[in-house]
Amino acid sequence: MSQLQIISLVIFVITYTGIIFTRLPWINIDRPSAAFFGAVAMIIFGIMTFDEAVLAVDFNTITLLLGMMIIIITLELDGFFSLIARKAVSAARNQRRLLWIIVLVTGISSAFLVNDAVVLLFTPVVIAICRASKLNPMPYLIAEMLSANAGSAMTITGNPQNMLIGIQSGIPYGTFLLYLFPVSGLSMAAIVAVVRAVYPAHFKKKRAIRIEADDFQYNYSSMKASVPIFIGVVVLFFFSHRLGLPIPVIALAGSALILIFGKIKPSQIIKDVDWVLLIFFSSLFIVVKGFEKSGLMDFSLLASYLDSPEKGIAAVHGVSLVLSQIVSNVPLVVALLPILTKADSPLLWLGLASASTLAGNATIIGAMANLIVIESARKEGVSISFGEFLKAGIPVTIITLIISMTVLLAESFFLHLK
Repeated sequence: MSQLQIISLVIFVITYTGIIFTRLPWINIDRPSAAFFGAVAMIIFGIMTFDEAVLAVDFNTITLLLGMMIIIITLELDGFFSLIARKAVSAARNQRRLLWIIVLVTGISSAFLVNDAVVLLFTPVVIAICRASKLNPMPYLIAEMLSANAGSAMTITGNPQNMLIGIQSGIPYGTFLLYLFPVSGLSMAAIVAVVRAVYPAHFKKKRAIRIEADDFQYNYSSMKASVPIFIGVVVLFFFSHRLGLPIPVIALAGSALILIFGKIKPSQIIKDVDWVLLIFFSSLFIVVKGFEKSGLMDFSLLASYLDSPEKGIAAVHGVSLVLSQIVSNVPLVVALLPILTKADSPLLWLGLASASTLAGNATIIGAMANLIVIESARKEGVSISFGEFLKAGIPVTIITLIISMTVLLAESFFLHLK
C-alpha cells in the first residue's frame, strides 16, 4: 500500500468515524463538519487537486436538492402541508380510519414533497387531532414516521438518498416510480397492520374523531401560484426524458418561478434553505471520490453477485439494514455510489433506493425523518422513547425489507429488470 493510499484510508476512516459518532472527546465535530474536514484533507494531502475536487461534486444532485428545497419551503410557508393534513384527517371517523389516512397521506406526500419536510409540518396536526379526540398520539406518530420513510422510497424526489441514486443511475422518474410503487404500497399496508398489532387496545373500541377549529395560518394568495407550479414540476418530471430536460433543470426552473410569482418574500425562502445539507453532500462526494481515486475501492466482491439477482438484492438489503443504523442512509449511499456505478445494474440501483430507505425504520436514528418527528413531538409535550419506537420499528423493517426483496426479484423475473 502506497503512502497516498494510507493517507486516503486514514482520512476516509476519520471522516466516517465523525459521521458515526457525531460527538468525540475534545473535538467540536458533527456530521457536516466531519465531511467538510475530510474533503479539505483530501486536497491538502494531495490525494486530489482542487480542480478534481470541484469535478467530484455531483452538481446534478446538489441542484436538484436546492430546487426542491426552495419549492418545499415556499409550500411550507404557505401552509400547504398543514392544509393537506387538516383536510385529509377531517375525513376520519374513528381510530382505524384515522390511522389509514395518516399512513397514506404521509406516505404519498413524502414521495413528492421530500419526507423530512412532510413530517415536520404533519406532526403538530396529528397531535392536535389526537388531543381534540382524547386519543393517545403515540400509535399515529410512530405510523407517521414509518410511512414517511416507506412512501418516500417510491420516487427519486422522495428523499435525499433517492435523489443521489436517481441522478447517478439515470433511471427515468416514471420508471423509478413504476418499479418501487408496489414496495411502498405494500409497506404502508404492513405499517397499518403492525401498528394495530402493537396497540390492540387502542383500536379495539371505536371512538369518534373530533376536529377543532383551525389554528394554522394559510396563505391562499401565495398558494394560487406555488401549488400549480409544484404540480407542473412533478408532471414534467415524468416527461423529462422525452423532453430532453434533466430533472435538476426542471426543479431549478420551478424554484425560480415560485420565487418570482409566489407571495412569500424570496429572501425569507432562501434563508431557510438547508445550506448545511448541501455542504454535507458536496463534501461527501469529494471524500468518496478521493478514496476511490486511491484505488482502495475493490469491486471484485460485488462482481461475484452480478450473475445472480438473488445474491445481489440480498447483499444490498443486508448491507443497508446494518450500515444505515451506523452511518445513516445518506452517507451509506454516497459511499456505495462508485460501486453501483461500476455494476451498472438498474435492479441493484432500485434495490439500494428501497433498502436504504426502508432500513431507516429500524431505529429512531436510522433516518432523519424519525428524528424530526421525535423533536417536533417533544416540543408539543409528547415523548417517544427509543424502546417504544422499536416495538413497531423492528417488525416493520423486517417485513418491508422482505417485501422489497420479493417484489424486486419478481420484477426481475417477470419484467426482465436486470
